[in-house]
Amino acid sequence: MPNAKLQNYLHLHLLVFIAGFTAILGELISINSIPLVWFRMTIAGILMLVYIKFRKINLKVDLKSIVKFSIAGILIALHWITFFEAIKQSNISITLAMYSTGAFFASLIEPLFYKRRIIWYELFFGLIVIVGVWLITQTEFNYINGIVLGIISALLSTLFAVINGKLVKHNSATLISFYEFISGIVFISLFITFFRGGFDLAFFSLSTQDWLYLFILTSVCTTYAFIAIVHVMKHISSYTVVLTNNLEPIYGIILAIILFPQSEKMSAEFYIGALLIISTVILNGILKNSRKKS
Repeated sequence: MPNAKLQNYLHLHLLVFIAGFTAILGELISINSIPLVWFRMTIAGILMLVYIKFRKINLKVDLKSIVKFSIAGILIALHWITFFEAIKQSNISITLAMYSTGAFFASLIEPLFYKRRIIWYELFFGLIVIVGVWLITQTEFNYINGIVLGIISALLSTLFAVINGKLVKHNSATLISFYEFISGIVFISLFITFFRGGFDLAFFSLSTQDWLYLFILTSVCTTYAFIAIVHVMKHISSYTVVLTNNLEPIYGIILAIILFPQSEKMSAEFYIGALLIISTVILNGILKNSRKKS
């Protein structure tokens, strides 16, 4: 079925493009990162509940699983908050370049979770990533807040991916995502209530433009993307999915340069550093696949 495989492969690239477009929406939406993520998880949670009811998916899970889902949900909420805040503190290019350091964190975290040895070339690539980050900070130090937040976001994303990778082996991805969204909403709601003065009319008084961008973010970039990637992974190898996902920062940075040429124009050292980081991510995926085959 070559046509079916090609369709799924093109679908995968569309999903990666959508992931890159998430950063563009983060720039376009005017509200702060914490309410932004609250709205994202709340609207996406409602849309996912509609999908669950339509597909008649059983929502019953044991308490132990709910605790695990909740930890993952808080991690993804914090990841999104730091990701969008990094964009607001710097720009899209800086944030996506720093987000690519997640592969380096994965090389250190995965051996702890899966009890395997650290692979030598992952450490080598890690050094190259550090050089890439150093190059960027040398010329873009005025964006240091965004750089730090972007790296923290990458670390949180890696932790979430590793934990989620274990959870999805025993549970439905849709079910996991729904409970993760619910726990993220509760977590952010408690934070807003106790540390931000609670919810008021001003919190929900968004511009029409913000509501439109939020709807695109929650429906297309969150609910649809979460459900569609599960379908694609049934027909395409996990290696292809992981390797293609690494193109997300490339798509995002290219889009940012086209849409925001003034704020996204960076130094030559930035692009050298970003190229070093993204190249190591892709090479790491290729080497991992060759090791599996051998």
